[in-house]
Amino acid sequence: MGRLAVGALDEQRWLDVRRFRALHEAGASVSEIARETGLNWRTVKKYLAAGGGEVVPPVRARPARGQLIDVFAHVVDAWLRAELLLKGTVIHERLVEQYGFTGNYQRVKLYLQQARPRIAAELGISPDQLAGLHRRFEVVPGAQAQVDWGDEGGILAHVGIPKVYSFHMVLSYSRDPFCCFTTSQDLAAFWECHRRAFAHFGGVPGVIVYDRTKTVVRRHVAPGEAVPLHPEAVAFAGHYDFDIDVLAAYRPTGKGRVERQVTIVRDHVLAGRAFSSLAELDATFVAWVPQRRAVRHRTHGEIIGVRAVRDHAALRPIPARAYVVADRHLRHVGKDCLVAYAGNLYSVPARRVRHRQLVEIRATAATITIHATVGGLDGATLLATHQRAVGRGARVVDESHWDGLPDGHTRAVTTGDPDGGQPTTRRPARRDGGQGPLQALLNRAAAAQVAVEARPLSVYEQIAAASPFTNRPHLKDVSK
Repeated sequence: MGRLAVGALDEQRWLDVRRFRALHEAGASVSEIARETGLNWRTVKKYLAAGGGEVVPPVRARPARGQLIDVFAHVVDAWLRAELLLKGTVIHERLVEQYGFTGNYQRVKLYLQQARPRIAAELGISPDQLAGLHRRFEVVPGAQAQVDWGDEGGILAHVGIPKVYSFHMVLSYSRDPFCCFTTSQDLAAFWECHRRAFAHFGGVPGVIVYDRTKTVVRRHVAPGEAVPLHPEAVAFAGHYDFDIDVLAAYRPTGKGRVERQVTIVRDHVLAGRAFSSLAELDATFVAWVPQRRAVRHRTHGEIIGVRAVRDHAALRPIPARAYVVADRHLRHVGKDCLVAYAGNLYSVPARRVRHRQLVEIRATAATITIHATVGGLDGATLLATHQRAVGRGARVVDESHWDGLPDGHTRAVTTGDPDGGQPTTRRPARRDGGQGPLQALLNRAAAAQVAVEARPLSVYEQIAAASPFTNRPHLKDVSK
């Protein structure tokens, strides 16, 4: 293959020649470099010569091509002027929905990388000023509350409760707090804590703000889409007449009032103290609330208790009839007539169930009720009701549920000959401490005081000498 003629090199070929410049300066000839690169020696000499190596080949410019996003640039710029931090996913969604945009999200993202700083400069805003900032909002009395969970860990582990959670609700206008402590974050416990909070405040706020917890949200969706709510959350909110406001994902600043309250309770109520029960934890918080209400809040500048009076007066009334949320699950009945739920076992009547029968558990914050999936002749489905166990590993059993099952009271033993004669039989030892047959025999032997004949040791030596085992040579005296 012949070498390439002298001429202008493309950028890649030019870089190949430049790699050999150090070898040329070290003594490699132009011909050797030409053979390695496959170029004409005159071309190599031209680009390796002093000053020639700085001749950079021109880069061929691609013809400019318009982008789909360019047609909608003026629309995006107008949205950014109204809200500089508007998310790219929201902009792409609105372009598709309102203007029929057919491009993908990456086109929008690339455009925003150059458009956002430009719009910020037009508005006189430095991009660094926006980092870590959020929009502040204020509400009127009674309009809003915020809810969050706190994980308090093993604060009661020494009394057999491995995990404790704190439920927090804060009125947004006054920052008046509520807190209670539970061992579960399930559906029933979550909404039971709401009922206790409403009783604490003396009313119901108009809106309650949540993050995307599974007790409120049925499933997660893409940003910008409507969030489907849990049916029990909808029913509870409808009964108590408040609206549910679910924050966008990864937006903790949207409920910063209650986020801050979780830390305040830990510092002022829990830190440095020891507790022995959930009731003691709740009582300690209630005793601390007057101190909190006497504080002048740094944000709104008023005494929390004074502002809380206006907040409480504007709350909606609590319905006379409570709405009790039950968390429902299907479980199978075990051979021991026990049903497992949340790490604990609960009994059901043996006469009304069978092994592997499917039953429904309805769990509230205080009770566990077990129902048959198919009603009886009278239509009733309730099988059992139990107090809900605290923690895990407990067995909650009603002894009457095992009526009719074998308990061993019919088993019998005999001390006679089972093949002939009249055997003497009796039942096993009674639970009230009565004597069994073996103990009776021992007692009779002790009462008879049987005399044992005393023989000299020589008798036993004669017996041992006459034994056939002592005449076998392969047996050794193990006593030696």
